Amino acid sequence: MKRLLVVLFVAVGLAATVVAASFWALVLHGFDARRRPSAVEAFFARHVRRLAIPAADRRAPNPVERTVDVLREASQHFADHCASCHGNDGAGDTDIGGGLYPPPPDMRREATQSLSDGELFYVIHNGVPFTGMPAWGQGDAARDLDSWTLVHFIRHLPEISAEEIAEMERRNPKSAEERQEEDEERRFLEGDDAAGAPAAGRHRH
Repeated sequence: MKRLLVVLFVAVGLAATVVAASFWALVLHGFDARRRPSAVEAFFARHVRRLAIPAADRRAPNPVERTVDVLREASQHFADHCASCHGNDGAGDTDIGGGLYPPPPDMRREATQSLSDGELFYVIHNGVPFTGMPAWGQGDAARDLDSWTLVHFIRHLPEISAEEIAEMERRNPKSAEERQEEDEERRFLEGDDAAGAPAAGRHRH
């Protein structure tokens, strides 16, 4: 009981520090999601997040066996659901990710890779309040398994190959304009004169 009170006290203190630092930054800079969090903000935010995850969840083992098929399935899921913010390579270098505050982490790095499987699942399942990370868990057993397979894929990110990324790019969601452009290009390459030359200079994400 005493240990729980100490942990709670530390968590509240860290949370108060983050709130105070964020408020001070807001006073200095105004509302600006383009501003990068300071090292102090990032440090305290990571520790508050870790303390907010129950110990039993942190220790939870991954019930899904890591196999080639599981990684392939997870990469397809990641490309369709996660890459718009996190990038296919997990670096977070995307148009949407760059506009979030705080920005998505580079999941290839130690700050993410040092988390336990249970912690990664908890973040995917429950999201992170006051950030752009939504909660993907809806009490659905199939979704839970999807999240556990994503944990394996996140572990794989530091060694992901160019071929895997290229395959994921083909599965990234596309806008109606992008689909139309691809169709025009395909028809042009197949010699369909009615398609005309593919439009030049369009911005592609």
